[in-house]
Amino acid sequence: MSGDITANLAQQRELYGEPLRDLADRVMGALGLTQGRLAQTLGLSAPMLSQLLSGRRTKIGNPAVVQRLYALLELVDEAPGLTAQELAARIEAVHEVQGTYATTRTTSDSEEAALAGLREAADPADLRGAADLLAAHHPRLSSLLRKAAEGARG
Repeated sequence: MSGDITANLAQQRELYGEPLRDLADRVMGALGLTQGRLAQTLGLSAPMLSQLLSGRRTKIGNPAVVQRLYALLELVDEAPGLTAQELAARIEAVHEVQGTYATTRTTSDSEEAALAGLREAADPADLRGAADLLAAHHPRLSSLLRKAAEGARG
């Protein structure tokens, strides 16, 4: 089973830029949330969140939950400049974020242009290395670099 968990965590890294445990730890630490409160804010059951964080499950199935997680990660950067009341209101507002019903994101023209530029600028190994370096603080950018590396030839 540990092999399955290792594979699941690797897939989470590909999907989200890093394992969900690392993302959740950053959010909980910076925003002062418990795991239960994080589950509530994301719109997940506590057992489901636990399975995702432990690597027993790989993927968040609901796009709205993924968007809420990214909204919380963006809030992490803003949190130091907010009062406790403002932070609480912003966390509450995240719960209302709705996702799309698409199971996969479509690539916009501007994103496709960025991917093409990245592929021209660096080889896949360099793109993956840069993604690893950025994963902790810039998961969305890290994910874009990984996407560019996956589509690169060579």
